[in-house]
Amino acid sequence: MLYCDDIYHTIDEKVEYNILIVEDSEMFNKAISSELSKNKNFKSKQAYTLNDAQNLLQEDHFDFIILDLNLPDAFGEELVDAIKQISQAKLIILTAEVDVQIRETLFKKGILDYLVKDKTFSYSLKSIAKIIENVELNKKDTILVIDDSKFMCKQLETLLHVKNYNVLTALNAKEGLEILYSNSISTLILDMELPDKHGLELLQELKVTTEYCHLPVIILSASNDPEVVRSALKLGASDFIKKPFNIEEFTLKVDLSVTTYRKRVQLLCSQQMVSEYKEIVDESSLVTKTDTKGIITYANDEFCRVSGYTQEELIGKPHNIVRHPDMSAEVFKTMWKTILAKKTWKGVIKNRTKMGHPYYVKSTIKPILDINGDIVEFISIRTDISELEAYKELLEENLEISGNNLNYLKQHEDATNSFISVMKTNKSGKIIYVNDNFLQLSGYSKNELYGKECKSIRAIKHIKQGDCDKLHKQLQDKKTVSFLFENIDKDGNSFYTDTFISPLIDKNRVIQEYVHLMHNVTEVVKVHQELEETQKEIIYTMGEIGESRSQETGNHVKRVAEYSKLLALLAGLGEKNANLLFIASPMHDIGKVAIPDAILNKPGRHTSEEFEIMKTHAEIGFNILKASKRPTLRAAAVVAYTHHEKWDGSGYPRGKKGNEIHIFGRITAIADVFDALGSDRVYKKAWELEKILALFKEEKGKHFDPKLVDLFFDNLDKFLAIRDKFKD
Repeated sequence: MLYCDDIYHTIDEKVEYNILIVEDSEMFNKAISSELSKNKNFKSKQAYTLNDAQNLLQEDHFDFIILDLNLPDAFGEELVDAIKQISQAKLIILTAEVDVQIRETLFKKGILDYLVKDKTFSYSLKSIAKIIENVELNKKDTILVIDDSKFMCKQLETLLHVKNYNVLTALNAKEGLEILYSNSISTLILDMELPDKHGLELLQELKVTTEYCHLPVIILSASNDPEVVRSALKLGASDFIKKPFNIEEFTLKVDLSVTTYRKRVQLLCSQQMVSEYKEIVDESSLVTKTDTKGIITYANDEFCRVSGYTQEELIGKPHNIVRHPDMSAEVFKTMWKTILAKKTWKGVIKNRTKMGHPYYVKSTIKPILDINGDIVEFISIRTDISELEAYKELLEENLEISGNNLNYLKQHEDATNSFISVMKTNKSGKIIYVNDNFLQLSGYSKNELYGKECKSIRAIKHIKQGDCDKLHKQLQDKKTVSFLFENIDKDGNSFYTDTFISPLIDKNRVIQEYVHLMHNVTEVVKVHQELEETQKEIIYTMGEIGESRSQETGNHVKRVAEYSKLLALLAGLGEKNANLLFIASPMHDIGKVAIPDAILNKPGRHTSEEFEIMKTHAEIGFNILKASKRPTLRAAAVVAYTHHEKWDGSGYPRGKKGNEIHIFGRITAIADVFDALGSDRVYKKAWELEKILALFKEEKGKHFDPKLVDLFFDNLDKFLAIRDKFKD
């Protein structure tokens, strides 16, 4: 079993990695050293000859060596052999020449990677740190090899140890399954011809189980039978590698397989976190859902506990089952007008329990919309504020009471002080009183607070947005106000309070001071914030899963998201729709998870049959996401379905044209193609910017929406700024 903590791992910040750079070019040597210095875990030293390197290796221990293959005093295989005789460090080779034979020979000798100093070296330079980081992360991943050849098991174990993978081996299916069931395995490498069971049979057994159906399986076989290859891929194999194999290709495919596995588990862990956050909200708040007519479709346990009704008594009933007769009908008219206008309504409602007892809730009611902007349901999250309201009513009733009753008010105030934070301010807004609860919450002493303006403890956003001034104006009109404040404690940390502020008025109707009653809701607010961030992370992770299988970087989906949001704003879609597309667009290629690696990562041109399979990823992505009621995932379904349609109707999967294509798809098409053409892929090198822009001019009105292309060119500098900010 694999735990979430095993997946969310990074390099230990306390561990230092010693790296030796052996490069005779001073310019390249300094460039590599400068790049590595950006990571505080890396400590590097420089050498310019083999002799320099040998002296440093005798004096110090190094974990990695970045080695130029042509030095003044040694070169080629002999140079590598000389280094390996005196050091066990992992080797990353640099060379200005591409020699396929030498490259394969060096991988057989156990090098970690082979980088060419050509026009793309700036990219390779940045990848060095990533190579080292990934190799260190591999220490927590285990590869299982099932092959009937002891020699092959040993060879694969040696190759994978270079990448720091833990490797377990088995010579037959029975032994392999025993290892699989008792260990956390990131990828399975499977031979076809096993002594006790054919590899296809074992693969089929694994893929029908819930626990192992998503385990990446790489088939390694000497068979050249196309039927075996097809059968393996249909059964769910991640890839099929024929023996004898190219070592570099093999290790790269294992890396890709492990990355896909990690991201899937990371996604599952994020979903688990969302579920846990929802449980926290359910435990701390009163939650209900209704249909568009106000009929209750869901009520959590806390709502049932406070209201006194069971779920069976609530489901199917109108929400006015808990309405208190004291509540004005105008409040509900305003509420319905607001939420039917697709806006969030906030306010205080007085309800009554099944037994007829009153209780007060601070309510937030939000309409949930589908992809077309139609209301699907309403969700209401409430905080029970009965104690606060009771205290407020008592203040209002007793401001003009006789001296005898003031003693009762004082006793009630003392009781209230035990669980509510209280602050009083004068007419100028300066603090004149705080109770012990507020002192404990804020971390200040009375002397530090008295005389300060109350807005000095509020978050700066309330000042910039004019919240404090707006509330002060309402208070001057003798109105009682409520507001959710973000406050800053003495240590600079945020805490949140549901705050009720009431003016205290004398018998001449003159305001004397203001009382602030505060309920600490920090935990609830932070849970909501964490829930929103986790949902966004899930979207990105799902997008990255689709991209990583086609060997594209995580920054591809980040750039597409940024481009899409910018273009949506330029097109006048508004902030809300632009943000929706920003979150949804990373999943444009999620359907690729169902495309076999042999087709997805084919370096050459696809056959017509392969391209037809490749095209299915758009509809597959739509089918994965369309059932969701959540606006973000429904938007992602539209993007996945439409981003390969073309303005002239020649696209796929449905051949839509012009404005028949959803605007989200038209925008994402431009963002995706612009980034894809400017990036290296398995089947092509990155295009120069001039060539990309020429294609967009040529495809304006053919592939792409002409108005969107004009907006793209008019704001090209903004798109290039995004590209430079999120470089791979």
